[in-house]
Amino acid sequence: MTTVLITGPTRGLGRAATLAMAARPEPPELVLVGRGGSRLTEVAGEARARGARVHEIGCDLSSLADVRKAAARARALGVSVVVANAGTMSADTRRASRDGYELTFAVNYLAHAQLIGDLIGDLITPARIVLLGSNTYHANFWRRLLGVPGADWRDPADIARPATGDRNPGFQASGVAYSNAKLAILYYAHELQRQVRAGVNVAVFEPGWMPGTSLGRDTPGALQAIGRGLARLPGVSTPERSGPALASVALDARWSGLRDGAFVVKNRVTEVSPVAADRSRERRLWEATAELLQAS
Repeated sequence: MTTVLITGPTRGLGRAATLAMAARPEPPELVLVGRGGSRLTEVAGEARARGARVHEIGCDLSSLADVRKAAARARALGVSVVVANAGTMSADTRRASRDGYELTFAVNYLAHAQLIGDLIGDLITPARIVLLGSNTYHANFWRRLLGVPGADWRDPADIARPATGDRNPGFQASGVAYSNAKLAILYYAHELQRQVRAGVNVAVFEPGWMPGTSLGRDTPGALQAIGRGLARLPGVSTPERSGPALASVALDARWSGLRDGAFVVKNRVTEVSPVAADRSRERRLWEATAELLQAS
């Protein structure tokens, strides 16, 4: 039986993907890694009710010590698929994780780099690693029109530092931090594939534009209300539509050949912008990630 570890299974896309996997005729064994509490217990119960065998691992992804403990527990379960789904977008880039890193970068990127690094040697092959990406890493016409900033790449050690000052740098800075974290995920996926042993494939899934989800729960109420309104527009992605697509990339035979950080947008492989395939940046991110994780 395939064993799938998924982070962030309690809300939005992660919850929908978890329940889609649990509802399969032959569901995988599920390892749910998320903040402990009633939400984790609830989604685990729903997955069991649909026929899956489920393990719950409480973990605060803003704490690398917590992530290491979660990985230690998961190693004994024989994981073959990792879905690095959890994410956040901090409304204030001065906020730091427990380890002192900018919160958006810490949760979206560093926590998963720690988790995967701790699990990689014990993954049962053939194995898949699916990271959650976003097209926000570059600002196209529509994202500029909506005021969604692209990445502003700098040295990773600098990106990892929280902002300073008495005033919140604001929504623009939060958007840049989110886009930087998502660009880091693409760089990491490419370099990770070069580093792993044969039989481990790495891909990145982009669910499509999904406004109004819990990702922006730290943003001002007015912005959350706008997001909920936009979520009703035709053609906009929702957890209910994108969750099964993520489950498919994690499990279905049609995606078994995905590797090298292939970028799947909704249900098709898409070429990334040239800025997202930079060998020197990828090597530097790999080195800096090791330094940041070792320092915490």
